[in-house]
Amino acid sequence: MAYREFTFPEVETRLGLRMTTDRLFRDVPAVTPDPDLLSRLEDGVELGTGINTEKARSEFIVALILLEFRRLVHRRHAVFSGVTFDVDPVLGLNGYCDFLITRSPRLDVVTAPVVAVAEGKNGVVTDGLGQCIAEMRAAWLFNTAKGEPVQQVYGACTTGTNWKFLRLRDLDLAIDLDEYTINAPGKILGILLHMVQTA
Repeated sequence: MAYREFTFPEVETRLGLRMTTDRLFRDVPAVTPDPDLLSRLEDGVELGTGINTEKARSEFIVALILLEFRRLVHRRHAVFSGVTFDVDPVLGLNGYCDFLITRSPRLDVVTAPVVAVAEGKNGVVTDGLGQCIAEMRAAWLFNTAKGEPVQQVYGACTTGTNWKFLRLRDLDLAIDLDEYTINAPGKILGILLHMVQTA
């Protein structure tokens, strides 16, 4: 059992979660991205969607957004890519995560608290919800075990061009009704900033 084996909506029952939907981030303001990001994103979207694999979308689109996020927080938060995150193998909360964001700037090891996870897909954005939710629950348990609990853990499921956001408070999971596109990178970045500020 591993994160990738969790499916939606079965993950709710398997992890004992209570799911709701809401307009979680509608009022979060957009930020102004660096003009260089917009230029790089144009190339990144062309490559990511042209090649159309999870790896290409992750490297050429998602990574650009997360690098800009890290610049906006003045490198005070770490962004991990493709790391093993074995929290509770009995529950199936093990394996690797596409991206983790921590409150610590430390880059050599994943340090609590983990405040957000991002799962990349190359198909429909909702295809990765089960895996993303399992990773969010693992982050919650990891933070608690390390004595660094947070009020909420956030998640993003993305194809690079489309983004769906989630919020977990212990066993209460809220899925944002809205979906955001790469045509509005400032809004996506605003939501990512909101996540680390409110976690």
